[in-house]
Amino acid sequence: MLEALRRLQKTLQVEKLREFKRRVSFGDLITDRWENAREYGFGEGSSCYDNVLILGDVAVGAHTWIGPNVILDGTGGLSIGDHCSISAGVQIYSHDTVRRSVTLGREPIAYAQTTIGHGVYIGPNTIITKGVTIGDAAVIGAMSFVNKDVPARTKVWGAPAQVVGEVDV
Repeated sequence: MLEALRRLQKTLQVEKLREFKRRVSFGDLITDRWENAREYGFGEGSSCYDNVLILGDVAVGAHTWIGPNVILDGTGGLSIGDHCSISAGVQIYSHDTVRRSVTLGREPIAYAQTTIGHGVYIGPNTIITKGVTIGDAAVIGAMSFVNKDVPARTKVWGAPAQVVGEVDV
């Protein structure tokens, strides 16, 4: 059976390379990104790679793209709007264990709702901490660390993320 799976993977990889000039994980070869999103109850037209880690209560609106190797932590509640782009490697959290760790377990895990508005672009390898709200049509640059709210139509990037301008559409 293992040999049959390897042959199937090879065949599917060759087809994917030929048609789209890309190589993806085995899970993404045999699943459909739009079906994955539907199974999670995400909005119409949204897509979600097979290798995305989804925890807890995660709500995603319509026509949102969730890239590969993303972590969506909804253990404290996570809401993502319509027409968002969540790039590869993004991590969005709604909990942390900092106080539990430094108090040797005397303090509980901290949870807070995290909210991403409509039309938000989040660049690759960005981390968004628990309790943050990102307003509509905001742009978060690649490799940013977002630990404060981001107003609507604002561009931020860096670690920690700083406002660098307004989104002009």
